Amino acid sequence: MPRLTKLLVIAAAPFLLASCLLTPGRFTSTLDIRADRSFTFTYQGEVIIIDPGQASAATMQGDPAESEDSSEPAPPEPEPMTEAQRESIMEALRNEVGYRSVEYVGENKFRVDYSISGRLDRGFVFPFNIDAVALLPWVAIEVRNDRTVRITGLAFGNSDGLGGGGARPPSGLDPNRHRDGTFTLTTDAELVMQNNERGATPGPRTTVSWRITPTTRQPPTAVVRFAN
Repeated sequence: MPRLTKLLVIAAAPFLLASCLLTPGRFTSTLDIRADRSFTFTYQGEVIIIDPGQASAATMQGDPAESEDSSEPAPPEPEPMTEAQRESIMEALRNEVGYRSVEYVGENKFRVDYSISGRLDRGFVFPFNIDAVALLPWVAIEVRNDRTVRITGLAFGNSDGLGGGGARPPSGLDPNRHRDGTFTLTTDAELVMQNNERGATPGPRTTVSWRITPTTRQPPTAVVRFAN
């Protein structure tokens, strides 16, 4: 787990005990990194709210309709958010630079259009919003001293641990069951490594595109090196 992500997980722990988690639904996400260290990150798609406390309680109670020989309980359905909760989350996200639109689409899902550009002279994580309690990052970019940056799509994989598979509530509820999308990296800097088994597509800008589903295990990971 990258050092930056470890620090964020530790900082987020008290909030996770009493707050909701944000997980991806259907989405398209891109990251363009240039040799001059400029970058643009986008995420267009669904953000799903999961209450870990509610899910944990539902799992402990079990499902009366479940057969005795069933190996796993049926996933509990989340209770609808109140209008006040929805408005609070939308206001928090709309106040953050990068969110071009935020709308509630039902079933504890929001549709967002996010785009931000900057320079990689420091780390970057998405999402990170204290008011909306979005503290565990889906995508993390760690800037290193050797002129490289490591990109990890934390919430786009199912590896063990918070750093490998994004945030998981303490229950049998799978937060990734609605996850469906693509994460695409483009760069004209040196691509040191990437873990997409289909490989990279060369060109003026090298392209690596990961298909993300509920069963995707390895989080998209790549390392890019700048000339200076």
